[in-house]
Parts: sequence; structure tokens; C-alpha cells
Amino acid sequence: MFFKAVVNIVKFLVFILNGKTEIQNKDKIPKDTVFVIAAPHRSLLDPIFIAFAVYPRVFSSMAKQELFKGSFMNWLLRRMHAFPVNRENPGPSALKQPVNILKEGNDSLLIFPTGSRHSDEIKGGTSTIAKLAGVPILPIVYQGPFSFKELFNIFKHKKAIVRIGDPIYLPAEKRVSREVLAAYDQKITDAFRQLDKEIDPDFVYVAK
Repeated sequence: MFFKAVVNIVKFLVFILNGKTEIQNKDKIPKDTVFVIAAPHRSLLDPIFIAFAVYPRVFSSMAKQELFKGSFMNWLLRRMHAFPVNRENPGPSALKQPVNILKEGNDSLLIFPTGSRHSDEIKGGTSTIAKLAGVPILPIVYQGPFSFKELFNIFKHKKAIVRIGDPIYLPAEKRVSREVLAAYDQKITDAFRQLDKEIDPDFVYVAK
């Protein structure tokens, strides 16, 4: 599969450049279902290290539609199971498409609930998608090189660590209020903070 081949190639290159990536709590990955991967968006490197963490599981991801304009990028992103989203005017497909992907049961789904790399505020929607698809949310955080410049600095390796949290299961009831979903979005935020502290009690992310 193209996705897995690319992940293995990139993993080898990252190992040469930056050493072995430390994956913590891999046993927490649900074995009998697909899931929503929720992670704070801090770097363009986030999806790469998350792919290492959940391998051999495959995930789809949302990407802003502008990235699909070039023929090569359109081909590459789609082969890597990404799909375009209009961030300015999301529309119903912003929920329908990811829910359908999860219901098919082949790919998990990577979501950055904060949206921007310059924000730590949950935008909402992650819990809604997980509830509609009937799948758990798997919180993951990454700490390490936050830029390609840092990653390619072979003279000063910065340890890359990915830590996986406990899956968050949504209520089984058919109808769930917005308030309940908002409370689960808060659980995601709390999980990020806890996982960051477990990796490094002094960690503070500063957007660049």
C-alpha cells in the first residue's frame, strides 16, 4: 500500500537524521475498531510522527483545499488518503465525508481540533464526528523537532516523542446534547495537557 510504503521510507530517513522516535503507550491503540486521532497542531511534522505512532494503522486526514491545486500535490495528497476541505465555508461535507470514511471501517481519521498551528483552543466538531461514526477518540501528543530545520540538524538531535492517551468513548445514547459534546471536547483538551506533562512536566509550546 502506498501510504504504508511512504511511512516506512520517511521513518527510515527520520531515523538517519534524528534518531529513533520514541512511541509511548502504543498498547492503548484500539485493536478492534477505527478511531478518530485527535492531536494538537503544532508543526507540519505532526502528521508524520503520528503516522509512525499508529503504524501499521492507516488514517485519512483533512487538508485545506488550496493544497490540492497542483496536479502532483493533488495526486500525492489523495494517495496519502487526504481529502480537501474548504475552511472558509466548510458546508455539510465537512462532517459527512469524515463520518462516512470512519463508517467504512478501513481508515481511522486524523483531526487537529485546534485547527491552526497558532492556537490551543478546541474548535469543536471532533466529538460530533466520533459520535456520528460511533468510534472512539484517541488523543495523541507529539514533542520534538517542530520544524524541518530542527529535524535536519544532524549535529544537534532533538528527541522526538509521541505519547498516546486512553481512548475516549462517546455516550451510547442516540441523541446527545451540544453541552455533552462540548464536555467531551474539553476532555480532549485535558488529555493533551496531561500527556504533555507526562512526557515533560516543564513543556510549554510556543507557536512560531
